[in-house]
Amino acid sequence: MGKVMGKIMGKAEKTARGAARRAATKPALRVGKGAPAPTAAGGVEIQAPSRPRDSGAARGPVTAGQAVPDDTPAIVLDLPPAKLSPAMEAYFKKCQDKLGFVPNVLVAYAFDMAKLESFVAMYNDLMLGPSGLSKLEREMIAVAVSSQNRCYYCLTAHGAAVRQYSGNPLLGEQMVMNYRVARIGKRERAMLDFAVKLTTQPWSVEEDDRERLRRVGFSERDIWDIAAVTGFFNMSNRVASATDMRPNMVYHGMER
Repeated sequence: MGKVMGKIMGKAEKTARGAARRAATKPALRVGKGAPAPTAAGGVEIQAPSRPRDSGAARGPVTAGQAVPDDTPAIVLDLPPAKLSPAMEAYFKKCQDKLGFVPNVLVAYAFDMAKLESFVAMYNDLMLGPSGLSKLEREMIAVAVSSQNRCYYCLTAHGAAVRQYSGNPLLGEQMVMNYRVARIGKRERAMLDFAVKLTTQPWSVEEDDRERLRRVGFSERDIWDIAAVTGFFNMSNRVASATDMRPNMVYHGMER
Protein backbone atom coordinates (compact mmCIF):
# COMPACT_ATOMS: atom_id res chain seq x y z
CA MET A 1 0.00 0.00 0.00
CA GLY A 2 3.05 2.16 -0.04
CA LYS A 3 4.68 5.12 1.66
CA VAL A 4 1.94 7.61 0.89
CA MET A 5 -0.60 5.70 3.00
CA GLY A 6 0.61 7.32 6.22
CA LYS A 7 -0.49 10.73 5.01
CA ILE A 8 -3.73 9.29 3.70
CA MET A 9 -4.89 8.01 7.08
CA GLY A 10 -4.41 11.31 8.87
CA LYS A 11 -6.17 13.30 6.17
CA ALA A 12 -8.98 10.76 5.99
CA GLU A 13 -9.65 11.14 9.69
CA LYS A 14 -9.84 14.93 9.34
CA THR A 15 -12.31 14.72 6.49
CA ALA A 16 -14.48 11.94 7.93
CA ARG A 17 -16.62 14.37 9.90
CA GLY A 18 -17.26 16.39 6.76
CA ALA A 19 -18.22 13.21 4.94
CA ALA A 20 -20.75 12.41 7.64
CA ARG A 21 -22.37 15.83 7.26
CA ARG A 22 -22.61 15.35 3.51
CA ALA A 23 -24.13 11.89 3.84
CA ALA A 24 -27.66 13.22 4.23
CA THR A 25 -27.54 15.07 0.91
CA LYS A 26 -25.09 12.97 -1.13
CA PRO A 27 -25.38 9.22 -1.84
CA ALA A 28 -22.80 7.38 0.24
CA LEU A 29 -19.97 5.66 -1.57
CA ARG A 30 -20.74 2.02 -2.14
CA VAL A 31 -18.49 -0.81 -3.10
CA GLY A 32 -19.82 -3.03 -5.81
CA LYS A 33 -22.38 -3.32 -8.52
CA GLY A 34 -24.76 -0.42 -8.65
CA ALA A 35 -22.22 1.97 -7.13
CA PRO A 36 -22.42 5.53 -8.45
CA ALA A 37 -19.96 6.53 -11.13
CA PRO A 38 -17.24 9.06 -10.23
CA THR A 39 -18.69 12.51 -9.64
CA ALA A 40 -17.35 16.04 -9.60
CA ALA A 41 -17.53 15.92 -5.81
CA GLY A 42 -15.04 13.06 -5.84
CA GLY A 43 -17.18 9.91 -5.65
CA VAL A 44 -15.25 6.74 -6.37
CA GLU A 45 -16.56 3.72 -8.23
CA ILE A 46 -15.09 0.51 -6.84
CA GLN A 47 -15.26 -2.94 -8.37
CA ALA A 48 -16.92 -5.34 -5.95
CA PRO A 49 -15.47 -8.73 -5.00
CA SER A 50 -18.86 -10.14 -5.92
CA ARG A 51 -18.47 -12.87 -8.53
CA PRO A 52 -16.42 -16.04 -8.21
CA ARG A 53 -13.61 -16.26 -10.74
CA ASP A 54 -14.18 -19.04 -13.26
CA SER A 55 -11.46 -21.37 -14.41
CA GLY A 56 -8.81 -20.09 -16.77
CA ALA A 57 -10.48 -21.99 -19.59
CA ALA A 58 -13.67 -20.01 -19.11
CA ARG A 59 -11.74 -16.80 -19.71
CA GLY A 60 -10.30 -18.12 -22.93
CA PRO A 61 -6.77 -19.13 -23.90
CA VAL A 62 -3.88 -16.79 -23.09
CA THR A 63 -1.09 -16.27 -25.59
CA ALA A 64 2.41 -14.99 -24.93
CA GLY A 65 2.47 -11.23 -24.58
CA GLN A 66 -1.30 -10.95 -24.23
CA ALA A 67 -2.42 -8.47 -21.56
CA VAL A 68 -5.04 -10.12 -19.36
CA PRO A 69 -6.77 -8.32 -16.48
CA ASP A 70 -5.72 -10.18 -13.35
CA ASP A 71 -7.20 -8.04 -10.60
CA THR A 72 -10.96 -8.39 -11.12
CA PRO A 73 -12.76 -9.47 -9.05
CA ALA A 74 -10.71 -8.70 -5.95
CA ILE A 75 -11.66 -12.02 -4.33
CA VAL A 76 -13.69 -15.03 -5.42
CA LEU A 77 -16.12 -15.10 -2.50
CA ASP A 78 -19.55 -13.73 -3.36
CA LEU A 79 -19.93 -11.25 -0.48
CA PRO A 80 -22.47 -8.43 -0.85
CA PRO A 81 -20.79 -5.02 -0.54
CA ALA A 82 -21.64 -2.86 2.45
CA LYS A 83 -22.25 0.86 2.63
CA LEU A 84 -18.97 2.55 3.48
CA SER A 85 -18.84 4.38 6.79
CA PRO A 86 -18.00 8.10 6.57
CA ALA A 87 -14.44 7.40 7.75
CA MET A 88 -13.91 4.67 5.17
CA GLU A 89 -15.55 6.71 2.42
CA ALA A 90 -13.02 9.46 3.11
CA TYR A 91 -10.20 6.91 3.30
CA PHE A 92 -11.10 5.32 -0.03
CA LYS A 93 -11.33 8.74 -1.64
CA LYS A 94 -7.87 9.68 -0.35
CA CYS A 95 -6.50 6.42 -1.73
CA GLN A 96 -7.99 7.27 -5.11
CA ASP A 97 -6.66 10.84 -4.98
CA LYS A 98 -3.14 9.99 -3.78
CA LEU A 99 -2.51 6.57 -5.29
CA GLY A 100 -4.81 6.68 -8.27
CA PHE A 101 -6.53 3.47 -7.13
CA VAL A 102 -7.98 1.75 -4.08
CA PRO A 103 -5.89 -1.28 -3.02
CA ASN A 104 -7.83 -4.46 -3.60
CA VAL A 105 -7.24 -5.64 -0.04
CA LEU A 106 -9.47 -2.77 1.10
CA VAL A 107 -12.08 -3.63 -1.52
CA ALA A 108 -11.99 -7.24 -0.30
CA TYR A 109 -12.71 -6.24 3.31
CA ALA A 110 -15.42 -3.74 2.38
CA PHE A 111 -18.30 -6.21 2.81
CA ASP A 112 -18.12 -5.55 6.58
CA MET A 113 -17.28 -2.13 8.02
CA ALA A 114 -16.13 -3.48 11.39
CA LYS A 115 -13.63 -5.77 9.68
CA LEU A 116 -12.50 -3.11 7.22
CA GLU A 117 -11.96 -0.46 9.88
CA SER A 118 -10.15 -2.92 12.16
CA PHE A 119 -7.88 -4.03 9.31
CA VAL A 120 -7.04 -0.44 8.33
CA ALA A 121 -6.34 0.55 11.94
CA MET A 122 -4.07 -2.45 12.56
CA TYR A 123 -2.23 -2.02 9.27
CA ASN A 124 -1.57 1.66 9.84
CA ASP A 125 -0.45 1.12 13.42
CA LEU A 126 1.94 -1.71 12.59
CA MET A 127 3.32 -0.50 9.28
CA LEU A 128 3.18 3.29 9.56
CA GLY A 129 3.06 4.08 13.28
CA PRO A 130 5.99 4.94 15.58
CA SER A 131 8.51 2.09 15.89
CA GLY A 132 12.20 1.42 16.25
CA LEU A 133 11.85 -0.42 12.95
CA SER A 134 12.02 1.69 9.82
CA LYS A 135 9.14 1.50 7.36
CA LEU A 136 11.48 -0.27 4.94
CA GLU A 137 12.38 -2.88 7.56
CA ARG A 138 8.70 -3.53 8.23
CA GLU A 139 8.04 -3.97 4.51
CA MET A 140 11.02 -6.32 4.26
CA ILE A 141 9.46 -8.46 6.98
CA ALA A 142 6.14 -8.40 5.11
CA VAL A 143 7.77 -9.69 1.94
CA ALA A 144 10.04 -12.28 3.58
CA VAL A 145 7.05 -13.72 5.44
CA SER A 146 4.85 -13.63 2.34
CA SER A 147 7.58 -15.40 0.37
CA GLN A 148 7.48 -18.30 2.81
CA ASN A 149 3.70 -18.45 2.45
CA ARG A 150 3.79 -17.88 -1.34
CA CYS A 151 1.14 -15.19 -1.03
CA TYR A 152 0.59 -13.68 -4.46
CA TYR A 153 -1.22 -10.57 -3.22
CA CYS A 154 1.26 -9.56 -0.52
CA LEU A 155 4.37 -10.39 -2.52
CA THR A 156 3.12 -8.17 -5.33
CA ALA A 157 1.89 -5.24 -3.23
CA HIS A 158 4.63 -5.23 -0.60
CA GLY A 159 7.38 -6.10 -3.05
CA ALA A 160 6.43 -2.80 -4.70
CA ALA A 161 6.63 -1.08 -1.29
CA VAL A 162 10.17 -2.42 -0.71
CA ARG A 163 11.19 -1.07 -4.10
CA GLN A 164 9.61 2.27 -3.23
CA TYR A 165 11.12 2.72 0.23
CA SER A 166 14.57 1.45 -0.72
CA GLY A 167 14.78 2.99 -4.20
CA ASN A 168 16.31 -0.36 -5.16
CA PRO A 169 14.33 -2.65 -7.48
CA LEU A 170 16.93 -5.39 -6.97
CA LEU A 171 16.25 -5.52 -3.23
CA GLY A 172 12.54 -5.84 -3.87
CA GLU A 173 13.12 -8.83 -6.15
CA GLN A 174 15.53 -10.46 -3.69
CA MET A 175 13.04 -10.15 -0.84
CA VAL A 176 10.40 -11.84 -2.98
CA MET A 177 12.64 -14.67 -4.19
CA ASN A 178 15.05 -15.39 -1.32
CA TYR A 179 16.05 -12.76 1.23
CA ARG A 180 19.24 -14.68 2.00
CA VAL A 181 20.82 -13.63 -1.30
CA ALA A 182 20.39 -9.92 -0.52
CA ARG A 183 23.48 -8.01 0.57
CA ILE A 184 21.95 -6.54 3.70
CA GLY A 185 23.42 -5.79 7.11
CA LYS A 186 23.59 -8.10 10.14
CA ARG A 187 20.67 -6.25 11.73
CA GLU A 188 18.30 -6.83 8.81
CA ARG A 189 19.46 -10.43 8.34
CA ALA A 190 18.83 -11.27 12.00
CA MET A 191 15.42 -9.60 11.81
CA LEU A 192 14.37 -11.58 8.75
CA ASP A 193 15.78 -14.85 10.10
CA PHE A 194 13.64 -14.39 13.21
CA ALA A 195 10.52 -13.48 11.20
CA VAL A 196 10.91 -16.50 8.93
CA LYS A 197 11.50 -18.89 11.84
CA LEU A 198 8.44 -17.46 13.58
CA THR A 199 6.50 -18.11 10.35
CA THR A 200 7.69 -21.62 9.57
CA GLN A 201 8.55 -23.03 13.03
CA PRO A 202 6.87 -20.84 15.66
CA TRP A 203 7.04 -23.58 18.29
CA SER A 204 10.86 -23.59 18.07
CA VAL A 205 11.47 -19.91 18.91
CA GLU A 206 13.58 -19.72 22.07
CA GLU A 207 15.48 -17.18 24.15
CA ASP A 208 18.55 -17.65 21.95
CA ASP A 209 16.57 -16.31 19.00
CA ARG A 210 15.56 -13.19 20.92
CA GLU A 211 19.12 -12.74 22.15
CA ARG A 212 20.41 -12.72 18.57
CA LEU A 213 18.13 -9.75 17.92
CA ARG A 214 19.37 -7.94 21.02
CA ARG A 215 23.00 -8.45 19.97
CA VAL A 216 22.44 -6.58 16.69
CA GLY A 217 20.76 -3.65 18.44
CA PHE A 218 17.06 -4.42 18.64
CA SER A 219 15.27 -3.30 21.81
CA GLU A 220 12.62 -5.29 23.67
CA ARG A 221 9.95 -3.15 21.97
CA ASP A 222 11.57 -3.76 18.58
CA ILE A 223 11.35 -7.51 19.14
CA TRP A 224 7.65 -7.11 19.89
CA ASP A 225 7.20 -5.10 16.68
CA ILE A 226 9.04 -7.69 14.59
CA ALA A 227 6.77 -10.38 16.02
CA ALA A 228 3.62 -8.27 15.52
CA VAL A 229 4.37 -7.48 11.88
CA THR A 230 5.24 -11.14 11.27
CA GLY A 231 1.99 -12.28 12.86
CA PHE A 232 -0.09 -9.75 10.94
CA PHE A 233 1.24 -10.87 7.58
CA ASN A 234 0.84 -14.54 8.38
CA MET A 235 -2.82 -13.76 9.02
CA SER A 236 -3.12 -11.58 5.92
CA ASN A 237 -1.40 -14.17 3.73
CA ARG A 238 -3.82 -16.86 4.78
CA VAL A 239 -6.90 -14.72 4.22
CA ALA A 240 -5.55 -13.65 0.82
CA SER A 241 -4.84 -17.24 -0.22
CA ALA A 242 -8.19 -18.52 1.06
CA THR A 243 -10.09 -15.90 -0.97
CA ASP A 244 -7.84 -15.82 -4.07
CA MET A 245 -7.19 -12.12 -3.45
CA ARG A 246 -5.76 -10.40 -6.53
CA PRO A 247 -3.32 -7.48 -6.37
CA ASN A 248 -4.07 -4.35 -8.39
CA MET A 249 -2.36 -4.57 -11.77
CA VAL A 250 -0.60 -1.26 -11.18
CA TYR A 251 1.61 -2.81 -8.48
CA HIS A 252 3.44 -4.95 -11.02
CA GLY A 253 5.02 -1.97 -12.74
CA MET A 254 5.65 0.29 -9.75
CA GLU A 255 9.19 1.50 -8.96
CA ARG A 256 10.85 -0.68 -11.59
